[in-house]
Amino acid sequence: MKKYLILLLLICTSVFAQHDIDIDQLNWLPNSHSFWVKENDNVVVYDVNNLDKFATVLTQEQLSKSGFKGAIEELIWNDNKTKVLVYTNSKTVWRAKTKGDYWYFDLTTGKGKQLGKDLETSSLMFAKFSSDNENVAYVSKHNIYLENLNSGKITPLTTDGTDKIINGTFDWVYEEELAARDGFRWSPDGKSIAFWRIDATATKFHLMINNTDALYPFTVPVEYPKAGEKPSSVKIGIIDIKSLKTNWLNVPGEPDNNYLVRMKWLDNQSLMVIQLNRYQNKVSMYNCNTNSGVATLIYKEESAAWIDVFDISKWEFDGFPCQFVDNGKSFLWSSDADGWMHIYKISHDGKKKELITTVDYDAYFQAYNDKTKTIYFEASPTDATQRYLYETNLNSKITKRVTPKEFSGTNKYEFSTDAMYAKHTNSNINRNYNSRLVALPNHKKILPKEADVFTVPKRDFSLEKFKITTVDGIEMDGIMAKPLDFDASKKYPVFFFVYGEPMMSVANDTPNFNPFIAKLVPKGYIGIAMDNRGTPVMKGTKWRKSIYKNIGIINTRDQAMAAKEILKWNFIDADRVAVHGWSGGGAVTLNLMFQYPEIYKTGVAVAAVTDQHFYDNIYTERYMGIPSENEATYIKASPVTHAKNLKGNLLYIHGTGDDNVHYKNAEVLINELIKHDKVFDLMVYPNRSHGIFEGEGTSKHLTDTFLKFIEENCPPGAK
Repeated sequence: MKKYLILLLLICTSVFAQHDIDIDQLNWLPNSHSFWVKENDNVVVYDVNNLDKFATVLTQEQLSKSGFKGAIEELIWNDNKTKVLVYTNSKTVWRAKTKGDYWYFDLTTGKGKQLGKDLETSSLMFAKFSSDNENVAYVSKHNIYLENLNSGKITPLTTDGTDKIINGTFDWVYEEELAARDGFRWSPDGKSIAFWRIDATATKFHLMINNTDALYPFTVPVEYPKAGEKPSSVKIGIIDIKSLKTNWLNVPGEPDNNYLVRMKWLDNQSLMVIQLNRYQNKVSMYNCNTNSGVATLIYKEESAAWIDVFDISKWEFDGFPCQFVDNGKSFLWSSDADGWMHIYKISHDGKKKELITTVDYDAYFQAYNDKTKTIYFEASPTDATQRYLYETNLNSKITKRVTPKEFSGTNKYEFSTDAMYAKHTNSNINRNYNSRLVALPNHKKILPKEADVFTVPKRDFSLEKFKITTVDGIEMDGIMAKPLDFDASKKYPVFFFVYGEPMMSVANDTPNFNPFIAKLVPKGYIGIAMDNRGTPVMKGTKWRKSIYKNIGIINTRDQAMAAKEILKWNFIDADRVAVHGWSGGGAVTLNLMFQYPEIYKTGVAVAAVTDQHFYDNIYTERYMGIPSENEATYIKASPVTHAKNLKGNLLYIHGTGDDNVHYKNAEVLINELIKHDKVFDLMVYPNRSHGIFEGEGTSKHLTDTFLKFIEENCPPGAK
């Protein structure tokens, strides 16, 4: 460690007294206590142990001399931090900007050059160094390439890549539902590359129609396996860099009826592969010999519902769900099989399994400090709307809270590689987001030097938390927004914001509320968001998995029954009740409007799944089972089934370029509403994606449309 720090200081362009460091821009370096920030378009590195000095390792002048144009969007470092890749000129693939240009810089000389010059501009993905620092590998147009940093020679490692044969990255559904983007891994010795190969030739295209960007309409195809359709065929290959030969792993199970969700090198000849079956209720971990291809089962776990290999609600991509401990002889694995999400230690051969977190609440793994044998996890034993950091010692099993009491609310930690330090962010409904750099485990603040300042959010409404118990005995957490001039003696229209599915919670102890509804609250509305059963909150396995094969049913009833209780409050006007949701929340909005018209008089549904059969197979089958085996529930859960019951005021909004929840959902719903002579409002955004943000004026138009409809159909103001 010391020699690397010395090297870093030798190559710096300047060493001065400590700058004002923007903690929110902090990015951790690999295998160290160092982090980098951008300061005046320069890359500046600090070591936590010596913040009075800094190293400017890459200057704007160096970037310009190399021919670099664009902004620094990401840095990829080699292990000893002497070389770096600069990612720029990015373009969007599905939802994220994962393809662009890469520039290589040798920090000892300051010289740099662009990689992949012979390939299409802004087409490179997931570039990373070999351990010997001689080569960089990356993906371009579904093939993997090797570029030698000395000679500049570019060698294709795969050559069969097409829109249907995908090497080194993933198709739409793997990215969206399994949080998988980066599809290859260097071996520790830099002599081999393990990669995913997806064969989507049997996967049907969903065709989006573009009517605006050419004289004649054209289609935009998206590989999209819908519920009931078989997954794409996936296998893992090992490329020998010297011979360029590929050896395929023999992982048990049909490659088009299972999911290979994660992999990690154990040593130069062994790869750990994690497999989910199609039902996603059985996980199998294999130790695969990369020479013979033989896969040996290490550990297997089954569930009556589904298994969460990782916390999908965090939207963190490509992370490996197992932490190796005891010098690689064991690994940590999270499971909620005993009723709580707990951390277990499993021996390398899978023969021994030990419960580490013995607490009676959910413990979500965050990081591990091998030096102190400390496991850090996220928990909230008494309030599911909040998040705190806890620790358990691997040997003693002693558990204690790490987050100090003064940081009430929601807390997030971004750990250094060795988990000795972290960027800590705190907030609650009455406190703005605030950040600091802390040392663990004592949570000693390092930066900023000044005392913590907790500011009150500048907003024109108030927020408060509440709990409500339904007629079914279900206690739900809620967040309520009120106008600042709220008068409890008067009655207000109420506007419910809903989501209600396993991907997201809405009743969180943070200073934000739904942005559309937030604009209406000051005009005289009550805004309410509640989390029903099935949402990813820390209330145990039974709470989260009660929605299994019941999406659209349990969540709809929970929301409606909670709303019934709220309508009993003296300050709520039961004749002015609105509801809004997007995506899965859009589906809940429609189900509430159609199934409980006596409660919900006005609704705005955006980009909704109107028929459960139309959404992708990984998500839908995970929570609903395979359609042919659960057809009656699929029908019952689908809003289109109940569209004939519409009585209130409905505004439906969708983008025709939505590759996630396809516009097909809108047209099927429209047809059903027409069939039953149900009058409604419709707003279609041409070629806009699931987020409906592209194009000049789109966001403002969407907001104005939303507000106008609500104010006309659910008038504001206390009475």
